[in-house]
Amino acid sequence: MPRRQGYALLIALVAGTVALAAAVAFGTSLIAGKRQETLSGSQSHAAARNPAAPANSLGTWVATWTAAPVSAEPNAAQGYPGSTIRNIVHTSVGGDAARITLSNLFGTTPLVIDQATVNTRPVTFRGRPAVTVAAGLQVVSDPVVVPVAPDADLEVTLRTPSAGGPVTQHPNAHQTSYLADSRGTWSTTRWRYLTAVDVRNEASPGAIVVLGDSLTAGSGSTTDANTRWPDVLSDRLRHAYGIANQGIAGNRLLRDSPAARKGAGGQSGAHRFERDVLSVAGAKTVIIALGINDVQQHPQETDPQRITAGLRALTERAHARGLRVVGATLTPFQGYSTWTPGSNSVRLAVNKEIRSGRIFDAFVDFDRAVRDPYAPNRILPEYDSGDRLHFNDAGYRALGHAIDLGAVDGTPKADTF
Repeated sequence: MPRRQGYALLIALVAGTVALAAAVAFGTSLIAGKRQETLSGSQSHAAARNPAAPANSLGTWVATWTAAPVSAEPNAAQGYPGSTIRNIVHTSVGGDAARITLSNLFGTTPLVIDQATVNTRPVTFRGRPAVTVAAGLQVVSDPVVVPVAPDADLEVTLRTPSAGGPVTQHPNAHQTSYLADSRGTWSTTRWRYLTAVDVRNEASPGAIVVLGDSLTAGSGSTTDANTRWPDVLSDRLRHAYGIANQGIAGNRLLRDSPAARKGAGGQSGAHRFERDVLSVAGAKTVIIALGINDVQQHPQETDPQRITAGLRALTERAHARGLRVVGATLTPFQGYSTWTPGSNSVRLAVNKEIRSGRIFDAFVDFDRAVRDPYAPNRILPEYDSGDRLHFNDAGYRALGHAIDLGAVDGTPKADTF
């Protein structure tokens, strides 16, 4: 063999061995980094806000699923010692690796997780199988090499060996999950501790974050059918984007919900914007669908300018991070128990300002999509879940199809409002 060919073969063999060793190390030991420390919401995904920026040369991280932490779970002050929590979530975009975010936001003592899996694949935290999450904080796992299919159910299990204090939860999930202990297995529609699943995906344009209330969370939709309007949007986008549904039933734009102590409503959209929007992995566009609870919940907001100013402030905060903002008009609710002519006039005034183009980069007219043309302050009967406020699957399908797909792409406007 000529000497030059011999050297070339030797170099190729060495390079191949190094590459193989690196691949094996990645696939078997999982990868840890500084990002896997216990962090605040704004810190935990800081390196992943820009969807074009690789995370430690491991690829581009995009949220495929999220659930905003809402409250401490009622009647679970000591947590679930010795139990396995099986959170079932539905993905949007797929990827070749995953990482999870666990939250102890509403806990008062450290939370210990001694085992976690994604679709039965073990998850580590800074290289260890167990993690302690300080009260009020959250933690992001190491990447785990597991194929994540788009538009599919994913199981994330967590075991809590000891009492962990109040459980951070997202109720009214419209998805069946499970809790198992030595006595048996019980179904639940709460997500516990888990607030995000990110995937590694080199081709995805990024994540669309949806900040909303029960109409975004899917109240009135069929459990386990994934017919919330953000699910419909994901289907229309052919699951190329991550869809981060941050809807909370009862959520308001300007005030923390009065019902938050009872496990509903959560912190206001303004309060949670940094954590639930700006810190989402790969965030590119935010759709804001908030304000109807400010209009109809007690205490009712009687000044539409306060609502529109609050929406404009969120737009400015998103623009400061380079995000595009799409806003939704407020849908009709005549016939619901809290409807009054005065509250409806506030809704109409807010919608007029949204349609003016002076708040968002673009808007989607949810009001027009679902109102009864013969009684425009009511929703169409065929879209009504039964309470005159929330929608059935057909109504959510109408909302999902009302969005111009071009509106969720593009660049932010300059803040000249």
